[in-house]
Order: sequence, then C-alpha cells, then structure tokens
Amino acid sequence: MTEYGLDIHCTMLLEDYREQLPKYRLLQQVVMEKLGELVKKSGIELNSMESRIKTEASLAGKLERKGPKYDSLTDITDIFGARIITFYNEDVDRIASMAEILFDIDWANSIDKRKMHQYDSFGYNSLHYICKIPKQLFYDEKHPELNEIPFELQMRTALQHVWSAIQHDIGYKNDIEIPVEYHRNLSRLAGMLELADNEFSRIRTDISDYRRRIEHLMKDGKLEEISLDGDSFRSYIDMQPFNKLNKQIAAITKAELLPSSPMSYFPLLREMGMKTLADIEQLISDNFDDAYQLALFQLGTTDIDILSSNIGIQNICIVHILKNDGGKAGIRWMFDIINGVSEHNSDMAQIILEQASKLSFMNK
Repeated sequence: MTEYGLDIHCTMLLEDYREQLPKYRLLQQVVMEKLGELVKKSGIELNSMESRIKTEASLAGKLERKGPKYDSLTDITDIFGARIITFYNEDVDRIASMAEILFDIDWANSIDKRKMHQYDSFGYNSLHYICKIPKQLFYDEKHPELNEIPFELQMRTALQHVWSAIQHDIGYKNDIEIPVEYHRNLSRLAGMLELADNEFSRIRTDISDYRRRIEHLMKDGKLEEISLDGDSFRSYIDMQPFNKLNKQIAAITKAELLPSSPMSYFPLLREMGMKTLADIEQLISDNFDDAYQLALFQLGTTDIDILSSNIGIQNICIVHILKNDGGKAGIRWMFDIINGVSEHNSDMAQIILEQASKLSFMNK
C-alpha cells in the first residue's frame, strides 16, 4: 500500500476512500446512465460526455494541500466528477436547467465561473454544480448512502474545454507563474476564443431565425421573396412540389415510386439560373406537360414497375434544357452535375435526346 506522508486525519480519509471506492464506481454508473437519458431526451448534440473518479494519488495530493478543511470524505465534493461538453453556450444553460430538475443541487458550493468576468478567465468559464442523487430519481436499499454522496457536474463549451486543456498542458494558472509577455498573449487568445464562442451561438440563432422566416413565407405563398439556397430548397422539397408529376408518370406503368432526395439537383438549378423558389415554381409550371409527355415516350412501351421519385424533376430539367437549345451536350452537362462526370452520361444523353425527339416543341 502506498504511503503519502500524510497526517493521521488525512490518512484516515484516504483509508475511507479505499473502502468506499466501489460505491463511487456505482455512483458513477448511475449518474452517467441518468445523464445519458437526459441528453438523449433533450436532443442536444454534444461534443462529449465524460466522467472520472479521482485516483488515490490525486486525492492524496489534495489532502496534503487542503486536508484540515475536510472532516469526512463526503466533504470532498469532487471525488467523482462528470463533465458535459456542448458546442454552444446556450446548450450549457439548457443542460444546466435539466440537471437542476434531475439532481439535488448544493447551491452554496456550486459556482458559475462564466459570471466572474475576469479578462483572462475564458479557460475556466465552466458551470460547476455540486449534486446529489434524489431518492425519487434512484434509490437502492442495499446502498442508501449513494443518495448522500456529493459529486461534481461540470458543463462547458467545446472551445472552453480545449482552452482549459491547453492551459493545463502548458502549466499555466495565473500571471504570477509566467512572464508578463506570455500572460498577455494568452489573455489575447482567450479573448479571441470567447468572441468565437459567442459568435457561433449568434450565427446559429440567426440561421434558426432565417429558417423560421422561410417557413412563414412558404406558408404565405411568398416564394418570390425566398432566395434559392440549400436551406430554402430543402424546406421547399418538404412541400413535395414534384409529387403531382411523379404520380402521373408512375401511373403510366403503375410503377412504385422509390423515395430519393432531389437535393442533388440543387446545384443544377442554380446553374440553370434559378434565383428564388418562385423561379422553380415557374420552371415546373412551364415544363410540366412536356415533362409528362417525355415520360410517356420513355415508359409507354415498357413494364417498368419501380421509378425514382426524382423522375419528375429530372424530366422537367431535361425539357427546360432542350427548350433552350442545350441539345445532347446540355443533357450530358446536367448528368455530369447531378451524378458526377462520366462517359456513361454521354450515352444516357443520347438515349434521352432520341426519346425527346418526338416532343412537339422539338419539331417546331
């Protein structure tokens, strides 16, 4: 057994730790299970969730420094600790609110270091709760003491965690330990990271607001006010704008429609000059009938029983390209964009051009 040169009181606390270690491991298991359920239910995407039990050597070092202030092992609140690392500041607050419902919080010993406002404190800006498991959450008659063991729950962002790890790696704690020029550089970097942390949250909020605005404009039918981008096109797809044409085409051979995302057509639509969602609506309206006629020539003499749900948008784009004198090269260009460049696309373009040759607008 390792001896650490501690006084009698601290040695007894260390002996107690050795005896209680299995109970701390059980506490760790219960807490991490409950936290996992909490996070899963919340839907919050985490950077990581981790836990640790202080090693004997680490506890001995703490007792050597602060031993006299502890009357019993339960006065040491961080023997077991859990840490939740989020991507955004606001998710730290969300996790904290849920933890407050889940656990009993010792507010007198908990601390929100984010509110300390020290100019060099970014790396320490985590939220620390000292918690206990309430009986209504978990109770084991064989181990009732689990409800009396305090543990620490830390919540911080990924950038705060990275900065804290860097500080720990270089042995930095305060400006007394290093020359002032290094301290100044570290403080400047801390400020930049804090700004980045806040900006990530602001940008996410702005994007969420933008998406809500798109949804409202769509509900109001104001598609001309919605610029075509990846987000707006994805929301537009949810309205199933190609569904009517798809069903008409599938009815030709009574085929089943195999779901497929039209997102691969987004770059093509941009290249075709579509600027707003109203432009796509007009594209559909202008080419609906000819796209259906093309499908008749493609499928009328076949017994195909499975079709991609992208058949509608594909034929609309083909018809649009042919109406604008794109010819075989234009159709190949389309397939190169949506499927990747391939010689096979040239063969497909030739076949489709032959099928489309009977369309009325091709013979004007």
